[in-house]
Amino acid sequence: MCLAVIALDVHPRYALVLAANRDEFHARPAQAAHWWNDAGVPPILAGRDLAQGGTWLGVTRAGRWAFVTNVREPGRFDPDAPSRGALVPALLRDARSPADALAAVVAAAQRYNGFNVVAGDASAAAFGSNRADGVIALTPGIHGVSNAGLNTPWPKLVRAKDGIAAWVASGDDDLTRLWTVLADRVSAADDELPQTGITRERERLLSSPFIVSETYGTRCSTLVALTRTGEVEFVERSFDPQGSACGEVAYGYALDPSTSSIARCAMPASSNTSPRPTKS
Repeated sequence: MCLAVIALDVHPRYALVLAANRDEFHARPAQAAHWWNDAGVPPILAGRDLAQGGTWLGVTRAGRWAFVTNVREPGRFDPDAPSRGALVPALLRDARSPADALAAVVAAAQRYNGFNVVAGDASAAAFGSNRADGVIALTPGIHGVSNAGLNTPWPKLVRAKDGIAAWVASGDDDLTRLWTVLADRVSAADDELPQTGITRERERLLSSPFIVSETYGTRCSTLVALTRTGEVEFVERSFDPQGSACGEVAYGYALDPSTSSIARCAMPASSNTSPRPTKS
């Protein structure tokens, strides 16, 4: 992911809302979100990077979720470093609490290129990075990550957080309204651009929440919501190099009551884990 906003324990219906854009080279092959049924390990719902086999964002049947973003640091990229996409499946399948699993991942990740990772469930979340010290527990509120540290006020992240915060404050429970927040293609003014060591033209291109170019841009947008009554809603939209929607998958299911961390919530008796066709 290159932009993700988390609304943690601030919405009347949703204990957790995650809205995220994945930016990547269009030539890099990937699968849309689906249930991974790899032999010998618990299933996860996630897109899949076909170049390295990992993922940028995923969720489990128990409602644990995680995502990773790259840290923008030109000149420090190691082509032989392990794939950061392996971090998310490892966190999702770890039996420890999200914070403990995250601490272990970060402590062992100095060989990786720079990353930020956030993991949690419906009641708690934490942030870690191999470019920062320690693990930070997220308090209830609106938090965000792009390609710098937690809540670093780059224009794209400020706008996305403001959009999610306004939706939460309105009391609206229609998740589809958040697509507009993720679809924002307005570049930041030059005097607002961060200085990360790339050209001004490149900074300008990457400054909008949704990025469009022929070679690199927003490949998919994802909404994940965990309700206070024990359901998961997951929708992913895919985009072509022109920024036009070219696919959508949606999943809805009840949390597994034997593993869910939402002990205070009543669990629905049935679950539907098949994709629902939706209109783009």
